[in-house]
Amino acid sequence: MQTLTILSCGRSDRLERLLAALPVLNGAGRIDADDIAHHDLRGRLLLFTVAVDALGEDAALCGLIRQLRATPDGLRGATAAVIVDGATELDTKDIARRLIFAANMAGCAFPGKPLVEATGSLQNLAVLQRKNSLPSLDETYRFAVSALLERLFAEKTAKKERPKLLVLHASDHETSNTLALGELVTRQLPDFEIKTISLRNGTIHDCRGCSYKVCSHFAAQSSCFYGGAMVDEVLPAVLAADALLLLCPNYNDAVGANITAFINRLTGLTVSNALYGRSLYAIVVSGYSGGDLVAQQLLGALCLNKALSLPPRFCLIKTANDPGTALKLPDIAAETQAFAAAMRETLKP
Repeated sequence: MQTLTILSCGRSDRLERLLAALPVLNGAGRIDADDIAHHDLRGRLLLFTVAVDALGEDAALCGLIRQLRATPDGLRGATAAVIVDGATELDTKDIARRLIFAANMAGCAFPGKPLVEATGSLQNLAVLQRKNSLPSLDETYRFAVSALLERLFAEKTAKKERPKLLVLHASDHETSNTLALGELVTRQLPDFEIKTISLRNGTIHDCRGCSYKVCSHFAAQSSCFYGGAMVDEVLPAVLAADALLLLCPNYNDAVGANITAFINRLTGLTVSNALYGRSLYAIVVSGYSGGDLVAQQLLGALCLNKALSLPPRFCLIKTANDPGTALKLPDIAAETQAFAAAMRETLKP
């Protein structure tokens, strides 16, 4: 088993008790976040542990994120998971997404569902407690972290000579900068089997909130109560894919309605953890700003929640407004070529 290094940002009594109670962490090295500049973390197996007090983000966390951004190759070859322990019901998911985004842009990969968050009350773990008939929320916290570490130690991307890539978009070919960049990337992947699906024109209806029992029943058949193109075309393509590439224009600092509906309708598949082992890629184009917010939304929804793996630097983020301007950006040919090369490095032998 590969040696684990714990990167600690802050301390809380509850988090320290938890870490001490897990035998798998015996012998793990431990580095304080403010000291990471003095360590070579490339190629390591990492566990970020973050304690958040009632005031939220502190100087140590800000310093950690700044250090990750200052060393864009500092986590090359590393794979990580994250525990965020909060004092209130706020901040845990927001801090986790920003930390994971910064680490990913520094070259770190993450397995599907790489986060355990503990809010102050631990009520965010109540569903997991009921599902597994555990005696207490504290025991559920320990159970969730143990499962997280198992996923981290087991993470290994399956490589294939001809990976299957599913490209999803809801854009207009004549005007979309995002689609233009997507096509620039996919043209550089002739050794991939690529399937492209458009989610435009109301073909994908949003999730309407079935009960867990109903959703589970249809999920067992890789289906959904509401049927339609999602069941007939999109879900089978997701299940067949080795990786997904989402092409996402920035709509009010969020993904568009059709992409949102697609993400929501994936819930049925995740009931049986069907999305583990598939990699997530994205191209985000903003007309003004906010591409990082969209990227964090995608990694939160599809990696933290839906269990897609996050390869290093999963997202290409650009700013382009008028149609066609994305293809005229400085160095765009080299950047899309590098993005395609990184996909090949992750998914091919």
